[in-house]
Amino acid sequence: MSNNTVPNSSLAIAQKTVKQLRLEASVRRIKVSQAAAELKTFCLQNAHKDPLLTGVPSSDNPFRPPKSCVIL
Repeated sequence: MSNNTVPNSSLAIAQKTVKQLRLEASVRRIKVSQAAAELKTFCLQNAHKDPLLTGVPSSDNPFRPPKSCVIL
């Protein structure tokens, strides 16, 4: 019985590998230069929305240091 499971598992692994290779072969490819240009355009178009570039107003920042309270 164990002799039949070894070839079946090898067959299943081979089928899974073939399926993955077919999937990867069907992926649309573009040149790196085109991808870089598109990424640059996207970043420039969305830079105004990026809090790392524009900063976060202190009123909206949940991580701002807490204000101390002084009682006189």
